[in-house]
Amino acid sequence: MSENRVTVYELIGGEETFERLVQSFYAKVEADEELRAIFPEDLEPGKVHQKFFLMQYWGGPAIYSEERGHPRLRMRHNPFAITPHLRNRWVEHMLAAIDDVGIEEPSRSLMREYFERAASVMVNRYQPPSE
Repeated sequence: MSENRVTVYELIGGEETFERLVQSFYAKVEADEELRAIFPEDLEPGKVHQKFFLMQYWGGPAIYSEERGHPRLRMRHNPFAITPHLRNRWVEHMLAAIDDVGIEEPSRSLMREYFERAASVMVNRYQPPSE
């Protein structure tokens, strides 16, 4: 007997929802002067890459891997100075985008937990404690 599993990709509405999620997130990044400073000048390629990565990660088509190979997220993000503070700003905007799009449970919690964990792994610059 085979199990029919529904993916998060399917549960939340597929590519259209991921497009809306990425657009909402990037609008917040563009309005955040501090976070915007670590993003490339042209945000459009990043929007496409993020959408395809998230679609694939959550059970949709493997467009990201077909076009870019293995995600290697830490390597791809290493050129950008990601501090704990900027990680928190990124997470704040992504979690707000999830709410803006109206992603419902159980997908909402799964996605929030993933972004919290994944963003922590991207931190690559640490600030010394202030005295």
